[in-house]
Amino acid sequence: MEAFAQMGSMGHEQVLFVNNPDVGLRAIIGIHDTTLGPSLGGCRLYPYASEREALRDVLRLSRGMTYKAAVAGLDLGGGKSVIIGDPGIKSEALFRAFGRAIEGLGGRYITAEDMNTNVDDMNNIRRETRWVTGTGQATGGSGDPSPVTAWGVFSGIRATLEVVFGSPDVRGKKVAIQGVGHVGYYLAGYLHEAGAQLYYTDINGSSLRRCVDAYGGEVVDGEAFFGLDVDVLAPCAIGGIVNEHTIPQIKAPIIAGGANNQLNEEQRDGEALLERGITYAPDYVINAGGLINVYAELKGLPRDKAMDDAGAIFTTVKDIINRAKSEGVTTIRAANALAEDRIEKVGRIQRSYLPS
Repeated sequence: MEAFAQMGSMGHEQVLFVNNPDVGLRAIIGIHDTTLGPSLGGCRLYPYASEREALRDVLRLSRGMTYKAAVAGLDLGGGKSVIIGDPGIKSEALFRAFGRAIEGLGGRYITAEDMNTNVDDMNNIRRETRWVTGTGQATGGSGDPSPVTAWGVFSGIRATLEVVFGSPDVRGKKVAIQGVGHVGYYLAGYLHEAGAQLYYTDINGSSLRRCVDAYGGEVVDGEAFFGLDVDVLAPCAIGGIVNEHTIPQIKAPIIAGGANNQLNEEQRDGEALLERGITYAPDYVINAGGLINVYAELKGLPRDKAMDDAGAIFTTVKDIINRAKSEGVTTIRAANALAEDRIEKVGRIQRSYLPS
């Protein structure tokens, strides 16, 4: 499918391709919807196999950010960016060049950390544009949003446990985390403190060792993750991992993790989970803590406020699961309906002209 057809099918407003061969920059910025406010979403650095794969990722991720902000009640639209490259090869020039591209959008897109990018990278972007969050505290930023994201995921897991088992108590529950580099690592900490029995898988051996050293638990082979006899599967790495091949392997009654776009095909895979009686916490709902954190930064609010708001994901996740059950639909469909309703209603207000 061509780029314009993909944009049209998913409702995107704008896609920007950025190229600077002098510094090795090949990037795509996707702006999905700005009805609620400027688009905000992280910058992902990943060695995509093709430009087509990178475009699909940025389109799906930016759309997810629109729905994430809407359900979280934030005055933000959805955006995302991807840089095609080797995460092991970074430079000041690469991120500064990317920052100049963001500056050219005049505030329509605000970036932040994502997979394989960090506070140092955001600081370099900041040297060229003010439209960046998650920078170091020395530049007025709030730093790494991962602890807040993980707190929201932890809160969402507790909500799923209450719906499925009748109690939000984590103690003694078996939780398997896929990906323990950032969000997954902090999630393991919260779960360990609450008394969960932990299992981990990650392609990075040093991340696994760090997590086991800090919180104990058991390392499992990546192929075995989906078939584990546990209470909760918590995907916190790449997207598309809940699909027609992995769903038949799943034994856990709950999927609740921090990764974006966990369902490879939203409608098909959501229906397959429903048919199997597996409770799925919609990814963009349960992992909204990072967005809540950067929104707090934009508004000058303290980290404690962001943590409190991320904790409220407990109620949101529980309400969506219960709504889906009462309507006999998938949880992702129930969450989408909630998001679309807010965008439509706020869109009516925004049609009224206010002089600047």
